[in-house]
Amino acid sequence: MQAVNTVFFDLDGTLADARLDIAGAMNRALKILGRPEKSAEEISSYIGTGVSYLVRKSLESDDAGLVDKASALYEEEYLKHPADHTILYPGVTEILKTLSDKRKFILTNRYSCLALALLEKFGIRGFFEDVFGGDNENCIKPSACIMAKILPAIGVDKKEALIVGDMDIDVMTGINSGIRTCWVTYGLGKKEDVLPLKPDYVINNISELGRIIRP
Repeated sequence: MQAVNTVFFDLDGTLADARLDIAGAMNRALKILGRPEKSAEEISSYIGTGVSYLVRKSLESDDAGLVDKASALYEEEYLKHPADHTILYPGVTEILKTLSDKRKFILTNRYSCLALALLEKFGIRGFFEDVFGGDNENCIKPSACIMAKILPAIGVDKKEALIVGDMDIDVMTGINSGIRTCWVTYGLGKKEDVLPLKPDYVINNISELGRIIRP
């Protein structure tokens, strides 16, 4: 067990399976714009690397004006239905309670408002000291700049921090920032992308954090 006092949790694919609601909001935005809708599976493959990427890939366009308009529509549509089909993964609430003595933060490439909407819907916002979203898409996971800003601001030593996520970008963020990494196998990430990065820990259920983090 490791001495960890601060845990950064990814959201999509780590704490919650929100693929259907993300795809639904994106497709409603596409429909409003008169663009062809996509399958939930295809849209889900774009999750994780920021709203702009999600929108550009769904639109099949890099037109800045169109992307901005679609991003605003996506945000509006998502906030109308943030959790119609979303579920928390097994053990999430329990492990957050178990880690009650640890500082906990959300670190996601979603916009902060979209992350907060989901957390509040499930009544777990109170477990987290703050939510760091991908509002500035010039500084999002896996760039080291995000931790370079966050850690000094919250007074955390990187030696005592752990990032938990389901994708290669989460593990890369930890590596780039010099903090320990934990990969959850059940989310959106693929083992062929993540395992070569050699995360410090690999778990199959979020509850297994209890055997990694010292009380």
